[in-house]
Amino acid sequence: MLLENKVAVIYGAGGAIGSAVARTFAHEGAKVYLTGRHLDSVRAVANDIVKHGGQAEAAVVDALDEQAVETHIASVVDEAGRIDVSLNAITAVPQPGIQGVPLAELPVENFMAPIAGYMRSHFLTARAAARRMVKKGSGVLLMHTPEPARLGAPLTGGMAPAWAAMEALNRSLSAEFAQHGIRALCLRSSGLPETQTIDIVFGLHAKAMGITRQQFQGFIDSLSHRKRPSTVAEVAAVAAFLASDKASGMTGTVANLTGGLIVD
Repeated sequence: MLLENKVAVIYGAGGAIGSAVARTFAHEGAKVYLTGRHLDSVRAVANDIVKHGGQAEAAVVDALDEQAVETHIASVVDEAGRIDVSLNAITAVPQPGIQGVPLAELPVENFMAPIAGYMRSHFLTARAAARRMVKKGSGVLLMHTPEPARLGAPLTGGMAPAWAAMEALNRSLSAEFAQHGIRALCLRSSGLPETQTIDIVFGLHAKAMGITRQQFQGFIDSLSHRKRPSTVAEVAAVAAFLASDKASGMTGTVANLTGGLIVD
């Protein structure tokens, strides 16, 4: 198993990406500490993992709340003795009023909301984990971004700048912490139609363009070499590999899952 005896904390574990990664990590042998703002959804994932023989615990943590993040990760280290992997898969802001709106018509508060939200959360969770990982000289920090982080796309508001900033933060984390044995990596996919957020986003873009949601998704799918989107399962599988010792040579970079849409 890729992650046997590893301890992983996952933020946003009740969502499509977080829950898929949680199940994959547990299947690969990790003990997973799942967090989110709503206990019911996070607990359901944890219960399913335990039902299938894995190890999982659930807790309410607002990943935008500094004290909540610090308190929870301290409790994980107290219980498990360490933290090996931290993955932040939160959805920081609602998309209506942000995507599907021309920049010239976008209120500054709406533009700034995703930049402030995503950067605050990813900084807080990465800092909290890195502080503990430094003491044992190893660890992996993971985040996820979609293709507008690198590929210019219209009507994304402050989302594309926020995702690009996350990838820059990933590089900064690696530059400072890799010398202490801590790897920082980003998974970049195309839009994931399986997720509720992307379903909403595709609807917003379709409406702005005067086409159906299905037509918009068909257009997006046609841009990749595979003529289909990335899948949540693909993201989870690569996340497990990146979190494992098999990927020890990788840090400060992006795992590109865009199906040829972007070349790094």
